[in-house]
Amino acid sequence: MPRKLVSFDWAMKKILRQKANFDILEGFLSELLKFDLKIEEILESEANQETRDDKFNRVDLLAKNDKDELILIEVQYDSEQDYFHRMLYGASKLICEYMDSGDSYEKIKKVYSVNIVYFTLARGQDYLYYGKTEFRGLNQTDDIFELSTTQQKQFKRDSVYQIFPEYYVIRVNKFSGVIKNRIDEWIYFLKNEMIQDDFRAKGLDKAKQTLDIMKLQDVDRQIYNRRQENKSLKKSLINSAKIEGRVEGRVEGIVEGEKKAKIEIARSLLDILDIDIISLKTGLTVLEIEELKE
Repeated sequence: MPRKLVSFDWAMKKILRQKANFDILEGFLSELLKFDLKIEEILESEANQETRDDKFNRVDLLAKNDKDELILIEVQYDSEQDYFHRMLYGASKLICEYMDSGDSYEKIKKVYSVNIVYFTLARGQDYLYYGKTEFRGLNQTDDIFELSTTQQKQFKRDSVYQIFPEYYVIRVNKFSGVIKNRIDEWIYFLKNEMIQDDFRAKGLDKAKQTLDIMKLQDVDRQIYNRRQENKSLKKSLINSAKIEGRVEGRVEGIVEGEKKAKIEIARSLLDILDIDIISLKTGLTVLEIEELKE
């Protein structure tokens, strides 16, 4: 039975930032992006600060690879309807922050946005999505706007889409557990916090050794366990709120239905009985019945 490992978001905050463990992150990104890369450094990111409500925070990590490209990895547990907008904002913000005033536009850094979400985001059957920017001809549907040979040499890019941010979304909760390829082995770990002995994806072998909960210092293990307990507590609170909301909604629906029935009865009696008697029979106020009459 594989040993329980620390969650990926906690590892991002505490372990994967250390240069000695860059190869774990490199393995994950290589399997996801489908090309080998080398992380040069981990840059500071505002969402990775310690706060008192840390158990509820999203977690992100910003890395720069050996091609001077930026890779933003974000783990999000809480449901957020405008999450796509924040993906766009995050990539755009990085582009602006890492461009010096007066630089030519070709100095804009390439951004990869990797989003690991544990909530139901939008509609779709898959658990792994990829998005890029392409320009297609409106009159010739097979025509894709491409860089000229000169531009390819100047920008060191083969296609237009490689200039723009590229987005990856992993919907962890949608993953069934069936392993089809090596990135699935990583997603299995993201969901279950375990790595099977036969997994061969890059970085997982090192992760299995480094992220073992039992190898944490006592203080770190206590902090981690408390954090996981807080996550479970929050899930329970959210589920309870949903249940209470459904019950309250049903009660409100019944009350509203009864009120409508009383109003219909009152309308049918307006030409037969006086207002005081209708009020007594239906439970509606005299004022409500007078408004119906008007």
